[in-house]
Amino acid sequence: MIDPRTYAATPDLLRDRVILVTGAGRGIGRAAALSFAAHGATVVLHGRDTDRLAAVYDEIEANDGPSPAAVPLDFETAGPREFDELAGAIDRAVGRLDGILHSAVHMERLAQAETIDQAAWTRLLRVNFTAPLALTRACLPMLRRAPDASVIYTSDSHVAAPTAYWAGIAAPKAALMAAMRAQADEWSQHAHLRINAVVPGPVASPARAFTHPGASPATLPPPESILPTYLWLMGPESRGVSGQVFDCSRLLS
Repeated sequence: MIDPRTYAATPDLLRDRVILVTGAGRGIGRAAALSFAAHGATVVLHGRDTDRLAAVYDEIEANDGPSPAAVPLDFETAGPREFDELAGAIDRAVGRLDGILHSAVHMERLAQAETIDQAAWTRLLRVNFTAPLALTRACLPMLRRAPDASVIYTSDSHVAAPTAYWAGIAAPKAALMAAMRAQADEWSQHAHLRINAVVPGPVASPARAFTHPGASPATLPPPESILPTYLWLMGPESRGVSGQVFDCSRLLS
């Protein structure tokens, strides 16, 4: 298998594909949405800030990418009906779905596990664990219709190496990785369905700025530096690869 960190995507890699990107208003989600569109995909932009989504929408059109769609939704408060309605809106608007990149994330102040109250745990679990699973479930009928469908969850380096104060981030993501591997096994009889995860590593993103407020973004690589991995996983050359975690600083299996 190639090292996806050095993957060189062709300009039309994602032509004729429709890809949903959650958390597309900024950070890694924004960078991925712009890149997917630049490589030919029709991108469905998700976020809860409509102004940010509109800015990404306009940037894609200004760069002559395929006309995107936008589906605002607050994952912190969404329930089964809202996820089903989101999937229905995508089906009505573009009629298909070939991939999902789950990059939306909720951050709370880093703290000792014993000090995280139930309300904070609920927010962390809703956005970082429950929402990706619920949205994938709602969109599964469209993914099953696609000839080659890819789902990517976003993980965190603290899942593999938990340390003090990171329980709020690591625990929901660890649960999500367990679910991802179970889903990959469940989908193993369907060659056209695959699901994997990416650990972005330290990049200049809003999430990194929240957890490391004293660090200068200029000392970190930009989100664009990790996009080869995302492009490879969304494109046809990763067909058959499923249940894997790809670390953008070191490759995991």
